[in-house]
Amino acid sequence: MTKKKTSQKLKSPRFNSVEEYLASQDPAKARTLRSVIDLILAEFPELESRISWNVPTIHRQGKYVVGLAAYKHHLTFSPWSPRVIEDFKVRLGKYVVMTNCFQIPVDWEIDRELVKDLVRARLAELDKELVKAGSLAKLA
Repeated sequence: MTKKKTSQKLKSPRFNSVEEYLASQDPAKARTLRSVIDLILAEFPELESRISWNVPTIHRQGKYVVGLAAYKHHLTFSPWSPRVIEDFKVRLGKYVVMTNCFQIPVDWEIDRELVKDLVRARLAELDKELVKAGSLAKLA
């Protein structure tokens, strides 16, 4: 008699694309996630979406800009930056906020301006890091 490992049953599937991830979600979650992704990509055409850490992420030249994830009762939006979250604490007041992300409702009426402002803030942070890295490279 062979015992099956219960951990294998609980293992999450591995996603190869954002579309695959969205297809695995219930329709309300998928619709909200798709709307957020589409908004970001329409407003910031230099960005791209892909799967990283097995969730949809938005990147610019390999750097994380936004991560999104679905959970049982909520979704999360992450600008990959504690500083951006801290800078937006007042505007995020109605959400459950953590160090790097905040929870959004499954059927979120997207706050388009908030999303765009969060992305702009993260891109500005990445730009500062590039300038700093360039300055350090010149010193070396």
